[in-house]
Amino acid sequence: MIEYLQELAKDPFTEFALIFLFAAILGGIGQFLKQPLIVMFIFLGILLGPSALDIVQSTENIHLLAEIGIAILLFIVGLKLDLRLIQSTGKIALLTGLGQVLFTSLFGYFIGLALGFGNLESFYIAVALTFSSTIIIVKLLSDKKEIGSLHGQIAIGFLIVQDIVVILVMIVLATIGREGEGSVIEEIGITLLYSAIFVAFTFLMMKYLIPRVSHFLAKSAELLTLFAIAWAVALAGVGELIGFSGEVGAFLAGVTLASSPFKDLVSGRLTSLRDFLLLFFFVNLGSELDFSVIGEQVPSAFIFSFFVLIGNPIIVLIIMGIMGYKKRTAFLAGLTVAQISEFSLIFAGLGLSVGHINEEILGLITLVGLITIALSTYLILYSHQIYQVIAPALSIFERKKLNSNENQEAAKEKDYHTIIIGLGRLGSEITKRIDGQDDNCTYFGVDFDPNVVKEFREKGKHVIYADIEDPELLTHIPYENAKCIINTVAVPESAKHLLLKLQRSNYKGKLYLTAINSLDKKYLTELGADNVLMPHELAAANFYNEYLKPVIE
Repeated sequence: MIEYLQELAKDPFTEFALIFLFAAILGGIGQFLKQPLIVMFIFLGILLGPSALDIVQSTENIHLLAEIGIAILLFIVGLKLDLRLIQSTGKIALLTGLGQVLFTSLFGYFIGLALGFGNLESFYIAVALTFSSTIIIVKLLSDKKEIGSLHGQIAIGFLIVQDIVVILVMIVLATIGREGEGSVIEEIGITLLYSAIFVAFTFLMMKYLIPRVSHFLAKSAELLTLFAIAWAVALAGVGELIGFSGEVGAFLAGVTLASSPFKDLVSGRLTSLRDFLLLFFFVNLGSELDFSVIGEQVPSAFIFSFFVLIGNPIIVLIIMGIMGYKKRTAFLAGLTVAQISEFSLIFAGLGLSVGHINEEILGLITLVGLITIALSTYLILYSHQIYQVIAPALSIFERKKLNSNENQEAAKEKDYHTIIIGLGRLGSEITKRIDGQDDNCTYFGVDFDPNVVKEFREKGKHVIYADIEDPELLTHIPYENAKCIINTVAVPESAKHLLLKLQRSNYKGKLYLTAINSLDKKYLTELGADNVLMPHELAAANFYNEYLKPVIE
């Protein structure tokens, strides 16, 4: 059977047909196992490579498609580079992102040395361990509807920081790996000169040419998409010509379009093309792996994987704990760095191309990628259940005295009309309505984002720093005489805990819980909740009453 498939694969068209067929089959298996396509594509490359079926014959064609796929990937990263997201999560995204990269690199380097790897090999392995997959994390958080949550926003913020760091590292490696007869200082000088020229060129294009061209081409979405691909590949080629990697050029091409009003359209249309072309990157990667030398690295791969799965989240827990975040937020954000990314494999491939590492190290990093991506997917999918089990042990990462006893006791001596738990988008809008229209309604706020608590306190509002899942939450808030309690945290299990606590305390006022879909609303209603808010329903009702109804009448 294998010989028959290998014979069929001698025809390039049939070869590619077999690649697509196996990709679809493994993709279906991955969907059943709740695994990202990246994991299954890596398995696909191994399966079709010389270690298994040995179907891949058109190596040059596949390599070219793989290079274009990487260029499109980096182009989309640059296209989505939104520094405002980092600003919106404050300094936590920057400090956590840089802190995690620094500490993971440092500890990973020493682990590599302890396992007998050389200095340069340990450096590559350590740096590869620091990068987490933005694609996978965004997909998983979107599926769980947690992109807009505090831990989701923080995670996306420090993933962007990681993306910027990996681009800078690639620039440095491209400089070191460039062949030349000059000294290191001369090479650095030439690189700085080329960098200045390249960045100046892209800035001029972004300011003067790209807006005009994109507005003209936007009359046809297909033509605009074609231009975006051409621009990405062209700058990738320019990057290669001047001694940079093509990835850097493609990234800068994306940055030039990041401020365009059409970036979402282009990004949406290129996402499927990116996923399709990355298939060839992993096929190419798997076809180059030599398992006769990789087999010896399996123990080391498990050690590094354990470090990524456990060590990376702990590093985030420590940093966020020092900055005042609750253990729940820090834990959920920390799980998003419990894997290495496709950038780690691209980074390792670059190291192989410049001769810094061998196929054995590339295979080791690939194995770590397979293990960590596969396992971290389940960690993120079942993050809340895992947190419930280990929450007591996470208390060591949490600062204890963020609310002084004096402030809490002073707050509890006063009666409040309303208690608002969660001062995010919905909660903050409710406080604005109260502040602007109702002088008789006094409210007491609860939130687990220290930046939000600080902002409200600076306005003279009574807000404390606490978590809805804190078993002692009710001892911190003056709820006994409150007319109503509004919980805007749209997490069913968290709402359940609050509901049960108040039922046991014989609370007599009204309780409003929040759900994001009808299933969650039904779940809370069956538990005994009388009032369950659904923000989308509220928005639709408000729109109808204020805007649509007057027009109809």
